[in-house]
Amino acid sequence: MTQHNNLCDIGFIGLGVMGKNLVLNLADNGFSIAAFDLDIAKVEDAIAQDKTESGSSTARVIGCSSYTELLSCLKPPHLIVLSVPAGAPVDQVCENLIGAGIQPDDIVIDTGNSLWVDTVAREKKYKNNFILFSSAVSGGEVGARFGPALMPSGSPYAWTRIKPIWQAIAAKVDAETGKPIERTKPGDVVTEGEPCAAYIGPAGAGHYVKMVHNGIEYADMQIICEAYQMLRDGLGLDSSAIADIFEKWNNGPLDSYLMEISVEVLRHKVGDDNTPLVDLILDKAGQKGTGLWTAMSSLELGTPAPTIAQAVYARSISSFKDLRVHASSVLSGPEAQSFSEQEKTDFTDQLQDAIYCAKICAYAQGFQLMKLAEKEHNWQLDFASIAKIWRAGCIIRAVFLQSITQAFERNPELDNLLLDDFFAEQLCKHQLNWRKAVSNSALMGIPTGAISSALSYYDSMRCAVLPANLLQGQRDFFGAHTFERVDKPVGKKFHVNWSSNKRDLNEIG
Repeated sequence: MTQHNNLCDIGFIGLGVMGKNLVLNLADNGFSIAAFDLDIAKVEDAIAQDKTESGSSTARVIGCSSYTELLSCLKPPHLIVLSVPAGAPVDQVCENLIGAGIQPDDIVIDTGNSLWVDTVAREKKYKNNFILFSSAVSGGEVGARFGPALMPSGSPYAWTRIKPIWQAIAAKVDAETGKPIERTKPGDVVTEGEPCAAYIGPAGAGHYVKMVHNGIEYADMQIICEAYQMLRDGLGLDSSAIADIFEKWNNGPLDSYLMEISVEVLRHKVGDDNTPLVDLILDKAGQKGTGLWTAMSSLELGTPAPTIAQAVYARSISSFKDLRVHASSVLSGPEAQSFSEQEKTDFTDQLQDAIYCAKICAYAQGFQLMKLAEKEHNWQLDFASIAKIWRAGCIIRAVFLQSITQAFERNPELDNLLLDDFFAEQLCKHQLNWRKAVSNSALMGIPTGAISSALSYYDSMRCAVLPANLLQGQRDFFGAHTFERVDKPVGKKFHVNWSSNKRDLNEIG
């Protein structure tokens, strides 16, 4: 391909949407890149776009036609970034690099959404061939281009080499306010502020944190979508009116990227008749698995994440479109209601508070899951640092992540976000409207699995005595599973001989 004489700083494999934008971001920040993709057209497109955007005749991105050529174009020890689909493609690229002559002190960075246990296994598998490092990337194509949130993990030595590069290309936030420092056009470079990139921990830790990020993202999106349905089907508002409400909310505590883009989607119109695009989009949601992985991990570790799980279920049930259409003609619901203007205003205010409280609970579930994973896998996660990373660049960036950062700075050992004074006060202040919104959704027959499950989570957390005492009695009755007693030392187990007329109570062990 391109003739080149000078060795490049970074090798890059995979020039899809995310890969190309990361390459252009690296180039803006002064790094030279040798790029490779199986699709030559993607390499040529990245080179052409770089030349157009830089306005320079000096090549910042050069193309390579093979793995061997890629390695020959790089300064030793080699630093190679992968942006390829998770799973088998990552291993295929690694094997190809071994065949091309990669060295043990070379570093390969996996930036895809790999399952964290796969990352742990790969680090062990390839440790004699090269140093595998992982760095989850969040922010979509715009984040990749102008500053993503980066969650790196793996070899501490590798991080010392990668750190200045990652901190250069990451999103930045104002240290005092926690607000993003905008970088919106090619050539922009932001050097001030705190970078949204920090070392997470050993192999797999970064991908685990990104997995939980995506689980929270599922919940956050579903909460917003449930509010949309309540305003659309409950109050009968059109997309423009709902966009106006969301925009108003986005100027307050609900300020977030997801709320911002929801406004954009709701306002977009197509065709000669200016039909709202959202009304034309089929209501079948896709998913790539990270939300499911988060829910599964919460079950495996025994820590509740019901709002995240409900968000996964909501996507699943949406896929049964034909079944739902048939069921809608068979199953009945409540009669439609009419509302006065004041009732609509009250309803909207209640819904705003419900979204805020549900979001807090979704984040609380995610952070508690990471805390349990930290103990399970002997990691040392800095939760304040993780919250800082998410303040800009990533999909779940939101104004109250600054408050989450401050909560863990006040108490790094905080067991659950709901126990922080600020968030406990916020939930107490807004819970009545939250309850009214959930009640209204039930009376209207509108599903709010995420918002209502968050309320159940909150009520369970604040309940000193749950009905699990009866549940343990049931388990002991049919399966002799034993139980503990509130009036006996912890760990002492008891069993009732339910099949006996006397039903003797015995201490077990």
